[in-house]
Amino acid sequence: MIRRVITMAALSLSLGLTVTFAADMGAKDEPIKLSINEWTGQHISAHIAGETLKKAGYNVEYVTAGYDAQFTAMADGEIHGAMEVWSSNAPDLWVKMADAGKVEDIGETGFDAREGFVYPLHVKEMCPGLPAWEALKECAANFATAETLPEGRLIDYPADWGTPGADRMKGLALPFKAVPAGSEGALISELKSSIAKKSPLLMVFWQPHWALAEYDVEWVDMPKAEDACFEDASWGSNPNEVNDCDFAASRVFKVIWSGLGEKWPAALEILKAVKISTGDQQVMMAAIDQNGGKVEDIVAEWMANNEGTWSEWVAAAN
Repeated sequence: MIRRVITMAALSLSLGLTVTFAADMGAKDEPIKLSINEWTGQHISAHIAGETLKKAGYNVEYVTAGYDAQFTAMADGEIHGAMEVWSSNAPDLWVKMADAGKVEDIGETGFDAREGFVYPLHVKEMCPGLPAWEALKECAANFATAETLPEGRLIDYPADWGTPGADRMKGLALPFKAVPAGSEGALISELKSSIAKKSPLLMVFWQPHWALAEYDVEWVDMPKAEDACFEDASWGSNPNEVNDCDFAASRVFKVIWSGLGEKWPAALEILKAVKISTGDQQVMMAAIDQNGGKVEDIVAEWMANNEGTWSEWVAAAN
């Protein structure tokens, strides 16, 4: 029966026929607004979710919003969903609005995630002892710039994404100054430049990301994260500070305005069902960031090639 429902939903959608859902479509003529943040992977996640909603008969708008600021807009019902929120640097506004019941976590996006400090392989010659984090104490001067002297320079996430790099430099008592990158593109530019010039580089980065398939980097080994690391200063190597450990295991999840399910019941079921694999996302990111493809075109190609996948998400509303 389930297989038949999925097949019929897929057939109806591909033929442009009207699909009747067990869950009410709700206010289908009013646009569901999904946020667009500052990195390519998030654009892909948002567009796959949005284009699936369109296949189901919804009107969708994509709204550019800062990663932090989007939660205020979502709490007010001005934005209705964010398809890629990272637990390791979820803004305080997310916690505040979730506690107030104004926004909701509706499940994971689907791909494996990791965050931490990375460096190009040639940097090991400049800092013997890597990937052990303790090695950075002795070679920080090799990473210094005019902006950071006498400390080394760490390229942190863009300011809107939080300060995870700065937090760990303080927690681990490493003599580095965290300098926020201007954007995801700026992080990639730093990596490319370092490899081309064989210059020192330490930066905060994440996976999935196409760059990790394109460039040879290593992760810095830091003490394994535990809850106590972020709550109890006496835990770990620095008795005076929290955050003296690696990034917590990252969970990447979807967040909605708490009123979405009441206004668009079937849309909520569809968004809950959306899952994107690490491999698919990295291939699409490479097509966009490396080969100059447009998000809309790359996602449209994915939708055409994966009808069996997204039609099951639509069928979840039955």
